[in-house]
Amino acid sequence: MPPAKRKSRVYSLDKTRTAVLAQFGNVRKAVEGLTPEQLAGPTRLGDWTVRELAAHITMATSAIARGLAVPGLAKAELTPQDWPMTSAPHAQDIAAYVTGLAADNDLAALYADATSSLEQALADHPGDQLVANRTGVMTLADYLPTRTVELIVHTDDLNDAVPDLDIPYDRQALAACTRILADALATKAPGASTEVRVPPFAVVQCVEGPRHTRGTPPNVVETDPLTWIRLATGRTTWAAAVEAALVSASGERANLADLLPIMA
Repeated sequence: MPPAKRKSRVYSLDKTRTAVLAQFGNVRKAVEGLTPEQLAGPTRLGDWTVRELAAHITMATSAIARGLAVPGLAKAELTPQDWPMTSAPHAQDIAAYVTGLAADNDLAALYADATSSLEQALADHPGDQLVANRTGVMTLADYLPTRTVELIVHTDDLNDAVPDLDIPYDRQALAACTRILADALATKAPGASTEVRVPPFAVVQCVEGPRHTRGTPPNVVETDPLTWIRLATGRTTWAAAVEAALVSASGERANLADLLPIMA
């Protein structure tokens, strides 16, 4: 019998709204302090400079207001756990758009405009309002948590690119990002033979095979939130994380190398 479809996690609109605003504020404060030399520096995202990465973050948050403004939406098509696996086909278009956005606009103005549109969008719309995005239609209550993935992942990219930048991670935003990517793994590889633990935020069961019913599961993977996020988005590899003792894995079905990354 095939595994039952995983029930979608419910996110608090109020908590997620607060988390998105907080993390975007953390990024904006850090970006405003970057020098021209720092902004021109490389990132781990291919050819993108720090300026282009910073511009992309404004695009990802402004997407909420753009999506809310699309008329005639009929119904939601995606849940947060489905969303991470739908973005890859759009990467080339996003990269081209971001290159132009960074070249043609002042970063301070982009962040000011994004802050204004974000605050207005989150104040004026209920959770069941439909939002269009590149990959489908979602409710605002489901789409907003995906913005924590964009913000946390790219905060980590900025911290990697600029030594000593040390942008903080809002705890609620980090929690939502971790949970979405963990749930996406369970959606990609349904089953109950392996338990993936990302304390203190997420525990999911995944991978086809014998189901355990009591006690410690025979296959267990455990790691910290940032390592999990880097694995799930291709910022690091399974082999590198295991070699660095950032992941513990026990059991014959505890190797997740073939399932990662989830979102690239």
